[in-house]
Amino acid sequence: MLWGDEDVEDRVRVVIAEDSVLLREGLTRLLTDRGHEVVAGVGDGDALIKTVDDLAREEQLPDVVVADVRMPPTHTDEGVRAAVQLRKSHPGVGVLVLSQYVEERYATELLAGSSRGVGYLLKDRVAEVREFVDAVVRVAQGGTALDPEVVAQLLGRSRKQDVLAGLTPREREVLGLMAEGRTNSAIARQLVVSDGAVEKHVSNIFLKLGLSPSDGDHRRVLAVLTYLKS
Repeated sequence: MLWGDEDVEDRVRVVIAEDSVLLREGLTRLLTDRGHEVVAGVGDGDALIKTVDDLAREEQLPDVVVADVRMPPTHTDEGVRAAVQLRKSHPGVGVLVLSQYVEERYATELLAGSSRGVGYLLKDRVAEVREFVDAVVRVAQGGTALDPEVVAQLLGRSRKQDVLAGLTPREREVLGLMAEGRTNSAIARQLVVSDGAVEKHVSNIFLKLGLSPSDGDHRRVLAVLTYLKS
């Protein structure tokens, strides 16, 4: 499992932005078969922004947007630019972007704003249906879902920096799994250790990164962003 073993229970409202009609319909089917509502499907970044703005005026904002990084007309960064704009104009809407390859600049740009409700997955993960749908729900609920390949590539850069130098190898491993969106219980299962051991590692990570209890529940996301941006 990439993101833990939580069951998908809460119904969410989704807007899908994908220029491939076949993939857009496939994503719609995956989500509706699991009980979620796809309120709109569009094929480019401008249409995505207009659709979400229109829904906002009707007080029918979606919980999450699922968008391809590259869409018409240039098939470069239209999707991620629309996603970044939506995170600014509608911060309560989760944004999950899909990409064919790991593109560090786009991942970093997406993570540069608010730490809530963001995800970046490779399209190959869509085939892992339960994990993909769980990621959509997690982002809709204000959580994080980052593809392990994205984490691994960004980690290659972070290892050259000093900000994480104080972490032990095990703490780095735990933080890497946190960056994939795993819960403490899922990390414990992956590392074959107790939940208490993971909680101790997480507490040490917060302490070493200078994240105080006053940061509340955001400490986990702040730790992950420190890990990815360093």
